[in-house]
Amino acid sequence: MFHKKSILLSLFSVFVYCSSLVAQVTMQPEHLFEFKRQSEISLSPDGKTIAFVIESINLSENKGNKDIYILSVNGGNVTQITKDAGNEFSPQWNSDGSRLGYLSSESGVVQWYEVNPDGSNKKQVTFFENGINSFLYSKNPNRVLYCADTKTRNDVHDIYKDAPKSTAIISDDLFYRNWSSWEDNLNAHLFCAELKNGILDTSTATDLLVNEPYDVESYDISVDGNNIAYSAKKMTGKNFGLSTNNEIYLYSLNNRQSKCISEGLPGYDLFPKFSPSGKYLAWNSMLQDGNEADVSNLQRYTLATQSREVAVENFGETIGDYCWSKDENSFYFLVEQEGSVQLFSSLLKAKKAIQLTKGYQQYASLTLAGSDILSFKSTFSMPDELVKIHLKSGLETQLTFSNKFLLDKLKFGKVENNWIRSSDGQKVQTWVFFPPDFTAASKYPTLLYCQGGPQVGITQSFSYRWNLQLMCAQGYIVVAPNRRGVPGFGKAWKDQISEDYGGQSIRDYIAAIDSISKRTYVDTARIAAVGASYGGYSVYWLAGHNQNHRFKSFIAHCGLFNLESWYSMTDQTFFANHELGGAYWKEPKLKSYGEFSPHLFVKNWDTPILVIHGEKDFRVPVSEGMQAFGSAQLKNIKSRFLYFPDEGHWVLKPQNSLVWHREFYRWLKETLN
Repeated sequence: MFHKKSILLSLFSVFVYCSSLVAQVTMQPEHLFEFKRQSEISLSPDGKTIAFVIESINLSENKGNKDIYILSVNGGNVTQITKDAGNEFSPQWNSDGSRLGYLSSESGVVQWYEVNPDGSNKKQVTFFENGINSFLYSKNPNRVLYCADTKTRNDVHDIYKDAPKSTAIISDDLFYRNWSSWEDNLNAHLFCAELKNGILDTSTATDLLVNEPYDVESYDISVDGNNIAYSAKKMTGKNFGLSTNNEIYLYSLNNRQSKCISEGLPGYDLFPKFSPSGKYLAWNSMLQDGNEADVSNLQRYTLATQSREVAVENFGETIGDYCWSKDENSFYFLVEQEGSVQLFSSLLKAKKAIQLTKGYQQYASLTLAGSDILSFKSTFSMPDELVKIHLKSGLETQLTFSNKFLLDKLKFGKVENNWIRSSDGQKVQTWVFFPPDFTAASKYPTLLYCQGGPQVGITQSFSYRWNLQLMCAQGYIVVAPNRRGVPGFGKAWKDQISEDYGGQSIRDYIAAIDSISKRTYVDTARIAAVGASYGGYSVYWLAGHNQNHRFKSFIAHCGLFNLESWYSMTDQTFFANHELGGAYWKEPKLKSYGEFSPHLFVKNWDTPILVIHGEKDFRVPVSEGMQAFGSAQLKNIKSRFLYFPDEGHWVLKPQNSLVWHREFYRWLKETLN
């Protein structure tokens, strides 16, 4: 007969043993679809309850499902509030916290719904034929804002009424397509209306852009409900595609008039936010027209005096999400710093910002909650989880653990932060990822990861598209440099890449891979270069400059191949002008086209290459990938074309993403192992 204590000890030992077995699992592509993906924070008016979104991926059904959850600001149990068949997202508390509004695709198009905080008494608020885009409660319990697509111009069916089944698109100007969709006869207009008995009364709706063919991008309403601020780029066609000059408009419900209050600021002006009292309005502003990656500052507008001033200087970096302090004397905001995203604060007009957090992580989204900030935190080894940051101490408390079970059973590789010397003597931060069971006595195939953007840094974030931990879990060392052009290292560092695509940033890549390749465990006979967008450009460039056969394989996703053809076909001409210096027909011929276009060096190609592209990629059109693949094939180089007819610049559909990952690693096994 067994002793009771012995049985308990035995069971505990089995539990520990089983737990250790689970922890030995290395991450595979399929695991990416098991992670719960968090987004969208909304804090109740009393500051006690957080609403947020968790998305789960159903791989077999090839789709994700978003639901809304709530949690005490002090942590504890997470409660699911919505369980509808469609996606529920964009949670928002009404003025007194008695109802929680959200958007849902349950009806087939996106509509606005409300529930009680416990999920009961669901009610549909809007019944638009084509749905709505977003909404916003005001402190006035009956006054609300919403954004909906509105017909502003004729299409082919208006011109040719006897051809109702025609799919033709007629364009007389540029910017006829954007990102992954074609322009239509609709614009996202902002409306102010009233709620009556919990339903939107459309008879009270006022269109703030009536008869204007423009889109509203972001907006806010003052605490008294009388002033509305919104951002819009009131341009069309070529002018729209050549400029980043979004403006901020202030609309008064008292006189029903709009006024541009950002006049004279030529770059992006976005994300207007009223101060708690409504006396002031802030927004994020860039000074340079045509440069989407310019550094930014925070502007402050005083409504009483109609005056504007810089509230927070840019100090060489772009200010991300921000929020007002309760006393309106300072701001809290996010800034990228040396491969991480940190929380900062700054008093109005202060010459220096104060960094409140340290460490390797990426914070995303800010919500003030008393003496704390709510945010999402991610690292290379952890997807977004909700955290609370104490403003005085900078101490962080993790509030959600949505992925704890999965993270506990996965073994992640070590990540090393290196600073290598580039060709010009400058130090380049270079992340090195090691396989989970790494041993220095072995030799490993190695990947040079080329970042896209080009003004996007490699920060401590958990990607579902280019996951560097997943790469090293397949047995590869991954070298990921924050080369010239990325933020977080000063304005000069970021600006350097423009008009120098094949220059110093490429030399940074070479310096990084050559430096790490000196280590005994790097198998220099099995090195590949991989990347997307500008990273794909970098791969094409390296394929034509593969001195000493440094790289044995290449993978380019949605890369720029022929800069002349790309210039006329990309959807954002302002981006091409800024990055390349202008049009390819300018005289004398620009260096970007005469020296830095990868297609000019196909004569040197001799290394296997996988080319990946999506049909709906209008930022880097699919013809770029087809030219690259066709060139490799005609040169009889081992090559493969992975084509997605229903994807754009990013591969987002779950099963397409799964195929992407499987083909990615199949190619590496064929060419490196």
